[in-house]
Amino acid sequence: MPYADVNGQRLYYEDTSGSGPAIVFSHGLLLDGTMFSPQMMAFRERYRCIVWDERGHGKTATETLPTFSYYDSANDLDALLAFLGIESAILVGVSQGSFLSMRCALMHPERVRALVLIATQAGVDDPKTLASYRALLGAWIAGKLPDEIATTVEHIIFGPNWPGASAWKEKWRAMTAPNLLSCLDTLARRDDISDKISSIRVPTLVIHGDTDAAIPLARAQAMKAAIPNAELIVIAGGHSVNMTNPGPVNAAIKDFLERHPLVS
Repeated sequence: MPYADVNGQRLYYEDTSGSGPAIVFSHGLLLDGTMFSPQMMAFRERYRCIVWDERGHGKTATETLPTFSYYDSANDLDALLAFLGIESAILVGVSQGSFLSMRCALMHPERVRALVLIATQAGVDDPKTLASYRALLGAWIAGKLPDEIATTVEHIIFGPNWPGASAWKEKWRAMTAPNLLSCLDTLARRDDISDKISSIRVPTLVIHGDTDAAIPLARAQAMKAAIPNAELIVIAGGHSVNMTNPGPVNAAIKDFLERHPLVS
């Protein structure tokens, strides 16, 4: 299995290789790099596509997980790119994957050719939302993911009745309490970068599902307004719209990349 020992971490990644421009896909909370399977299939012939499992997730997860921030995750991504010999890449993130991608663009602007920000925001969650997440996680850990909690998480991340949800529920049951608690703590402690993202100067596409239960559309609209020349596409679907409605998402990304000088 391909691992990169960088930034004090052992990061699992997959790389299609090739000579095309690099796209690095960063996943959302409670997911892993496989959430981008529809995008890997769509873009691998023209681009060098890379997915990776972030701290506490997938094949990067360890038995313990010390406190970390999304700036640490951004540094993980920067180090992974250096490890792979990639000077700059197109960063595509979903939810927390975009939290770290935006921070990477702020901290390491030379690494970023473009941003695709899916189902995300520059701000922070309100206290009521965070309290509900903590209660949900507490019930998850105490009951070893009871069916009703699994269904609630499913509806937040995918929306109801998505046929691929059952496979993710099995993955969630394998996640350990230290990883779950540390990752939620990172989410809860993140800073508001709404006043910083105006310094982002690369082409930026914002994609948001019209029924996203985790992040209101207004947050995406605010982000689009703050990043110079950013574009916003609203697509039918929930929070993980790249999985549940990949066709329009892939079409929007393809059009965006082809309209900017990113393809050699």
